[in-house]
Amino acid sequence: MFNFLKVNWRNFDWILFFSAFVLSLIGLATIYSVDLSRGVALELTSKQMISFGLAIAIFFVASVMHVSFYESAARPVYFLALILLVSVLFFGATIRGTTGWFRFLGFSFQPAEFAKVAIVMLLAWRIERQARRFDKWQFVVVMFTLTLSLVFLILLQPDLGSASILLGVCFGLLILVGTKKRYIFGIIALAILAGVIGWFFVFQDYQKDRVMTFIDPTRDPLGSGYNVTQSIIAVGSGQFLGRGLGFGSQSQLHFLPEAQTDFIISVIGEELGFVGFFIVLVLYFVLLWRLVNIAYKAKNDFGAYVSLGVSLVFLSHIVVNIGAAMGLLPVTGVTLPFLSYGGSSLIINFLLLGIAESSARSV
Repeated sequence: MFNFLKVNWRNFDWILFFSAFVLSLIGLATIYSVDLSRGVALELTSKQMISFGLAIAIFFVASVMHVSFYESAARPVYFLALILLVSVLFFGATIRGTTGWFRFLGFSFQPAEFAKVAIVMLLAWRIERQARRFDKWQFVVVMFTLTLSLVFLILLQPDLGSASILLGVCFGLLILVGTKKRYIFGIIALAILAGVIGWFFVFQDYQKDRVMTFIDPTRDPLGSGYNVTQSIIAVGSGQFLGRGLGFGSQSQLHFLPEAQTDFIISVIGEELGFVGFFIVLVLYFVLLWRLVNIAYKAKNDFGAYVSLGVSLVFLSHIVVNIGAAMGLLPVTGVTLPFLSYGGSSLIINFLLLGIAESSARSV
């Protein structure tokens, strides 16, 4: 069942690993800075460090598994994700209005994060089984049916951010495999229709407020527009070199809500300035470049599309999170990979990297 690769560290993609490793260290330093302002015993930092150590271990274990293991596990992992997403609706903890976490021993696990692993593996498996016949409309229907099953359960929590990531991965893969343009335009039309229906019958009031705030951040500067306004102020006040870790007025004086998660890039912009912001973007570029390179050199279609799926997960998170922090996109609560506080997110991110690394090293 378990097929391990022979460890050859010379063939290991250390650039991929160290780009994620350095991003995580920057995230830990930023979380530490936010933690200092809370007046507690560095609770966030200590939990994130434990998750970081566990994530590194999971990465190396995942990377020495043969890619055939993930191919055979794609369907069981998908069904496990469905079970977890159903279970969390009944037995999960509610945090900030979302019933999306299992809590135990002081730690929490978010099944929506695990669903990202499941959808990447299953869609890659389905693409390989299609034998490169991507011109059939049935293929598009199957891809979206598999994705929407998870999306529907995530929306019930409700977690619009995670749902949008899964849809982005599916849509991105359909474009990358060369799906006919008329199908792509049809999907866009259906997405617009779904958005209209969702606005009137699905979206919660706070979600509508986020969209309206995106359109006009000044409509309620002390209410729904407060977070984005403070985020933009924080980034701008950092200027070129920043105010220094622990010296950002917006984050240290709690003007910036959710500084350790949704708006951690704003803390980096304020305390590390343009230089820190730019370094983060360069590290993300390197990370995505290595993942695309792995897809290009992969020995089979499953490995190639798993790597592309992983890159789409990260790219979606980066664009949505930073776009929201800059006021360019609505705030949906999407974390920033390797930087934002959250054990589930950090562990899943390194697991995804480990699966991609396995694709690079499997023959």
